[in-house]
Amino acid sequence: MTENLWTRWPSREALLPESVSRPRRLLSRGVRLAVFGTLLWGAFTSSRLHGWGSIAAAVGLVAAVCAAWAFFRTTLAHRLWPSLALVVVLLALAVAARSVGFGVPALIIWCGCAVVALERLPLAVALPVTSAALASYAVVSDDAWLTKVATAGGLALAGYVLRLDAEARGSAQRLLAQERAARAAEAESAALAERARIAREIHDVLAHSLSAQMVHLEAARLLIERDADRRQILDRVVAARGMARDGLAETRQALSALRGDLTPLEDFLTQLVETAGGTAEVTITGERRPLPAEASQAVRRVAQEALTNARRHAPGAGVRVRLDYGAHEVMLDVRDSGGPPGEDTGTADGYGLLGMRERAELLGGSLRAGPGEEGFVVTLKVPV
Repeated sequence: MTENLWTRWPSREALLPESVSRPRRLLSRGVRLAVFGTLLWGAFTSSRLHGWGSIAAAVGLVAAVCAAWAFFRTTLAHRLWPSLALVVVLLALAVAARSVGFGVPALIIWCGCAVVALERLPLAVALPVTSAALASYAVVSDDAWLTKVATAGGLALAGYVLRLDAEARGSAQRLLAQERAARAAEAESAALAERARIAREIHDVLAHSLSAQMVHLEAARLLIERDADRRQILDRVVAARGMARDGLAETRQALSALRGDLTPLEDFLTQLVETAGGTAEVTITGERRPLPAEASQAVRRVAQEALTNARRHAPGAGVRVRLDYGAHEVMLDVRDSGGPPGEDTGTADGYGLLGMRERAELLGGSLRAGPGEEGFVVTLKVPV
């Protein structure tokens, strides 16, 4: 059956005692103790029963308390028919109590059933139960009819207000649980993003390092095939080993950079050009300012990859590196003057440049690489 306003139960969060603040829980327990004390007082002072009559009264009182406790448990589990059966038991106990002269306990049970039915049952069921309980109260009460109407209306209103309050508390509990789940998911997502970022950084460092090693190892292979001087071959092997060592150092540096320990970008580019050898120059334009870690790392890796490609495909060519700080983006432009005739001038489809392009796109930027007027051009734009 489709749930609506009349058939919907109050949520379990609304019915749980934990949804109530500590002062309100203490007040609720105090009220229950007062009601229980009133029931005891009424059971043993409003009647002159002795002996077996007192024992029967005590048994009835215990039965009423147990039925009320069970009613709270079954409504918490949203079990309709057991809850209705327990309400009927409570109303029957009130009728029995009234019939043997226990008027005060009977009135308390009727009024209590009227309130908690509205608070904890679906409205389609709660209204008939409340009506029956309040009608029983009105029939046996000795008050004036206006007092009876006011009392019955007040009890019904109190039950409905308690229901609204419980539903509001339940909604607050659900929102709190959703917020905690969202924070946990956000923390997990941030951790995964950080792991992906570190993995991407290490991949780029190793790709650059291995690419540079391949240049020297390939040169060593060619020298061996040509029976070149042993010293020349050894120099290439030593250079490849140095590249491997530098790659490990750069990996450690990348991890340190991810933690915020970044050297100034301008100094990095200058050192990179100096170690690259050949004819190279660096130009910095625009207002210099610190860049976010991801943007700074992207510029560094693209510069490394572009210089490696220039050494591989255009050995001895002049290289110009320009870093421009714009108002809303930073641009890196690396271009070489082209290699000797017949040499490969580079490709925009290498794995290193593909990785750089993916990095730029993740940051909302772009990377263009391809032949220019003279040689090969790599242009990176990253918003900052």
